[in-house]
Amino acid sequence: MKLLDKYLITRNRSEKLCDNLSVEDYVPQSAEFASPPKWHLAHTTWFFEEMILKTFLPNYSTFDKDFSFLFNSYYNAVGLRLERSQRGLITRPGVQRVYEYRKYVDKNMKALLNSMYSEEIEELAVLGINHEQQHQELLITDLKYTFSHNPTHPKYQESPWINDHNEDLGWQKMQEGIYEIGHNNDGFCFDNELGDHKVFLDSFEISKSLVTNGEYLDFIKNDGYENPIYWLDEGWGWKKNNNISNPLYWYNVDGEWFYYTLGGLVKIDLDAILCHISFYEAAAFSAYKGCRLATEFEWETASKYFKWGKRWEWTNSAYLPYPGFKIKEGAVGEYNGKFMINQMVLRGASVATSKGHSRKTYRNFFHPHMQWQFSGIRLVK
Repeated sequence: MKLLDKYLITRNRSEKLCDNLSVEDYVPQSAEFASPPKWHLAHTTWFFEEMILKTFLPNYSTFDKDFSFLFNSYYNAVGLRLERSQRGLITRPGVQRVYEYRKYVDKNMKALLNSMYSEEIEELAVLGINHEQQHQELLITDLKYTFSHNPTHPKYQESPWINDHNEDLGWQKMQEGIYEIGHNNDGFCFDNELGDHKVFLDSFEISKSLVTNGEYLDFIKNDGYENPIYWLDEGWGWKKNNNISNPLYWYNVDGEWFYYTLGGLVKIDLDAILCHISFYEAAAFSAYKGCRLATEFEWETASKYFKWGKRWEWTNSAYLPYPGFKIKEGAVGEYNGKFMINQMVLRGASVATSKGHSRKTYRNFFHPHMQWQFSGIRLVK
C-alpha cells in the first residue's frame, strides 16, 4: 500500500470514530490523563503540520498560529504548550474549526507526498501515522472514561467491546535458554523496541488464556481486596487511599455485578475476559492464585504459542531502555525515551487497538495505578 493511502486511511478512521458523537461530547476532559476527542483530532493533525509540513513543504503557511501552543502535547523542543489538565477548557476553537484544520493539513500532506520524496519525509510520515493510531485508541479509552461519569450510562455504540472470550486454554511450557528480544526487521517500530539483544530465561509456564471476570470475581468474594498479603506496599496504599474495591467500571447493584461498557451498563459476563485492571490489581490477583506476571521478555518469547490482542497485558517489567538505546535529535526524540521511569510495560494489543498497529515487540507503558486502558492479566507459574 502506498504511503499516501495509509495516511488517508488512518486520518479517515480517526474521524469515523467520532461519527456517533454529539458536539458536546468533543469537549469535556474528565481527568488529567483523559483528553477530549477534539484535542486528539487536533493534536494528531498538529503532529503532521509541526513535524513535517513546516519543514519540508515549500512556502507552507501555518493554519493558525495559536494551534502550536494549544495542541502540543509534551514536546519541549517545539515550544510552550497548554497544561495537560486544561485541555478540556479549549471551548474555542470549536469542533468545526478543528475539522477545517484537519482538511487543510490533509490537503497539504497530499501535495507533499505526491510531489516530494525523501527517506526523512517517509520516516516522519510513517511515525505520524502510527502516532495517530495510538491516539485513536486513546480517543476511545478517554471517551469511555468521560461517558462513565454520566449517571445515564450513555452508549457510544451497541457493542460493549469487552464481552469477548478466550479461545485457548491450558499452559504453555517454555524451556530455559537464551532468547532474542527486540525488533530486528525492516518493518516499522518505535525507538523503544530497538536494540535487539539476547536474554537468558529460566524455564516457566505461561497461561494460554487471560483471566476472566468470573475468576476475578472469586478474588473479590474471597476478600482479595482486604488481604494485604497479596498486595505490593504501594498498591495497598493506592487501594486504601482511593477506596478501590473492584475493577474500574464495575458496580454492585443489589447484589448483582454490572460494568459500564461502550454499549452502556450491562450485566457482567463471567466468562468474558477481564478488562480495565491496574498493575497493582494484576500483581495482587497473581499472588492470590499462587502465580506471577510474566516479564516482558518471557511474554515476547512465548507469544507465538498463544493468541493475544484482546487486552493489553501487564508484565512484571519496568519500562527501561534496551541495550544501545539512543534518543534521536530534535522533538521526535521526546517520543519515548524520557518516559523510561516509574512505569510498567504492557505487551500485546487490545480490542481498541487500530488494525495493523500491533506486533510482538511492541512495548506499551503506563504507571502502575492506571486502569482506564483495555488491560488484562495473563498468569505465569
